[in-house]
Amino acid sequence: MIKKKKANLVPKENIDVKEPIQTKPVSISTNEIQNTLPVLPLKDIVIFPYMVYPILAGRDSSIRAINKASEDENKYIFLVTQKDGSVEETTIDNLYKTGVIAKILQVIRLPNGLMKILVDAVVAAKVVNYYKDDFLYADLDIKYEHNVPDAQLDMLAARASKLFSDYVKLNPSLTKDTFSSYEVLKDYDRKLYFIASTLSVNIFDKQKLLDIESMYDKFFELITLLVAETQVLKIEKEIETKVQASMQKNQRKFIVQEQIRILQDELGGSAELDPDLMKLKKLIEEADMPEAVKAKAKEEFEKLRKTPSMSPDFSVSRNYLEWMTSVPWNIFTEDNYDLDNAKKILDTDHFGLEKPKDRILELLAVLKLLKDKNIKKPPKGQILCFVGPPGVGKTSLGKSIARALNRKFARLSIGGVKDEAEIRGHRRTYIGSMPGRIIQAMKKAGTSNPVILIDEIDKMGNDYRGDPASAMLEVLDPEQNNTFNDHYLDIDYDLSNVLFITTANVQYNIPLALQDRMEIIEMRSYLDFEKIQIAKNHILGKEIAEHGLDKDEVKFPDDVILKVIREYTREAGVRNLERELSSIIRKTAKDKLISGGKKKKIEVSAELVEKYLGVPKYEDIDTKKDDKTKIGSVYGLAWTSMGGEILNIDVTVMKGTAKITLTGKLGDVMKESAIAGLSYIKSNAKAYGIPDNYFKDKEVHIHVPEGAIPKDGPSAGITMVMAMLSAITSTPVRTDTAMTGEITLRGNVLPIGGLNEKLLAAVRSGIKRVLIPKDNEKNLIEIPKDITSKLEIITVSKIEDAIVHLFNRKQLSFKKKSK
Repeated sequence: MIKKKKANLVPKENIDVKEPIQTKPVSISTNEIQNTLPVLPLKDIVIFPYMVYPILAGRDSSIRAINKASEDENKYIFLVTQKDGSVEETTIDNLYKTGVIAKILQVIRLPNGLMKILVDAVVAAKVVNYYKDDFLYADLDIKYEHNVPDAQLDMLAARASKLFSDYVKLNPSLTKDTFSSYEVLKDYDRKLYFIASTLSVNIFDKQKLLDIESMYDKFFELITLLVAETQVLKIEKEIETKVQASMQKNQRKFIVQEQIRILQDELGGSAELDPDLMKLKKLIEEADMPEAVKAKAKEEFEKLRKTPSMSPDFSVSRNYLEWMTSVPWNIFTEDNYDLDNAKKILDTDHFGLEKPKDRILELLAVLKLLKDKNIKKPPKGQILCFVGPPGVGKTSLGKSIARALNRKFARLSIGGVKDEAEIRGHRRTYIGSMPGRIIQAMKKAGTSNPVILIDEIDKMGNDYRGDPASAMLEVLDPEQNNTFNDHYLDIDYDLSNVLFITTANVQYNIPLALQDRMEIIEMRSYLDFEKIQIAKNHILGKEIAEHGLDKDEVKFPDDVILKVIREYTREAGVRNLERELSSIIRKTAKDKLISGGKKKKIEVSAELVEKYLGVPKYEDIDTKKDDKTKIGSVYGLAWTSMGGEILNIDVTVMKGTAKITLTGKLGDVMKESAIAGLSYIKSNAKAYGIPDNYFKDKEVHIHVPEGAIPKDGPSAGITMVMAMLSAITSTPVRTDTAMTGEITLRGNVLPIGGLNEKLLAAVRSGIKRVLIPKDNEKNLIEIPKDITSKLEIITVSKIEDAIVHLFNRKQLSFKKKSK
């Protein structure tokens, strides 16, 4: 095998790479070359006829082949390229079929056992058969070229010559002498092989050229390669030219800037000739920064002035100073503490929400008194947190507060934020660093006393990058936020004049430390009559105008709006209501155009609603259904982040292994409530007339429909106990009653949360009677009369108390099912 020489190392390749030497024409006798010759495999190179190459051989089989060829008087050997150059011990299948017959001109034996030979490639040949002994040899079909004058070959050769001339000019690794050597050649094959040996293409393309037998086809393939390589070299030349021009421009700019810097140092730094830097310095002077901040900004500016613009530090310092000058330092809007004006704005923007509105007016009153007494320290508890389901007006209430106070408003959502740097900012050592969202909100507001609404504060996370909730403590704590330190600015920033308002869907998801710094204001779901007023006063007018209609062209009676509310949008807020009303208006506009404008005024009816919105999505619970069919099925009340919901808990008892099966995607707490409920029933089986051995071969299955929706919480405990008792004793339950309450193993009913939302869900669903824990009776004072007046609310302290109201009997009796 052939190996390539590498400096002072055992050779790894076949060929000692040097520019091939074009030989003079020699006369070859057809009888001089034998048809069977030794084979010398080559790696990673293709040798063409008429070229002289030095070769370094190191493998035993290669040296034996050279020795065998040298013994012959003519010293011919067959050179062929390996298909895979990485194979050391090559096989016959790894060799191409076409190669060149070369004459060994010189043999030099080296001290390390290697052999260096100089060969003169004479003619191309194709292998008929390979043979293997101590070395490879092959039967050959010699491909002699006949250079007969031909007009088409003349044209092809001329085209190839023109392309080769361009190639030599564009290729920096070739000298002008290369083309001079080419021009003296006359024969077609010599011209072709000279160009082919000079091209910097891969061995596959070169081997393909050698394999082609027709001289015409060879020239066509050569021209294709020349065109492709010339285009590549032209592109490389263009890129290099552009790079050189850019480098020269940057070098010139650097030299000029260095000269300017030296002149500035000589003049004492008073001559900032760069207009951008002069503008930046002016902004620093006009920013009205505190003295300590201004000193830091000037120090950074001096550093920037002496930094070359090509340096990465230049853009870092410049961005930093731009942030320093764009953040408001001492810009305040005049507050409007007119309570009558504030009340008018709040009432105009929102219907209902009396408790949140009263708290906002109280805050404005306190701020006015503090201002009158020239007390700048903000009152404690001024940070309000609106907690409630989606769509009840939490965010829009924040906008109304800003409008009432005549302050700028900025909103930022931190739901899903897991990186502390999102709040505090990134340190300037990081690429792409920037201030945190608080400083960004201050820049957006443009004043030092805006109203900043922080949305979704209950949905922050944490991971290895830090705890954003802990960073938020400094923002919302009145004792600390006057020296809030953003990592990017690396200076203290005063947030004490900012009125922060936060929103959340679930209070218990807010970290306790944050809850301690805020006043929680619960915002309940809207009642049906409130939604009607919101639709009439806030939604319809806006939607009609946005759809290109006049207010007089579309009329929505109250009963139609109520139908949409109850049958299509059972929700806590009004977002789906707005969406459905928008759909009706959109379809109304389409009908108006289809009728050619004949319908000047359209009054939406119940029939039109069903035509436009389809089949109703919701319906009230059928409280008049026959009680006998309601065995083992009880309604419960649940609270979610989306508001109150009705749960229909079904229980069935069957023969099988003594166990309890729970389905409906229940959470761990709900599963534990079911197990506790069954344990209570087993321990009190005698009181309910249940035989002692009843549960020995009974499987109790509890299922909560809408199985794709996760459900959890302890308040369904009493509901599951009642459903199990109904199924076990075969006693029907009242269909107009729902309940909520946590249970203990002793049968006590414990208080629950979210009572307002649960009772509202009962009203929305058509429930008439509700059982709640006795300890929640005190919370009924805070429930609006519009809710309590529509329900018969019964308080229970023990499970036994609920039996009377649900089963219409004081004591349950076990009924054995007929076979």
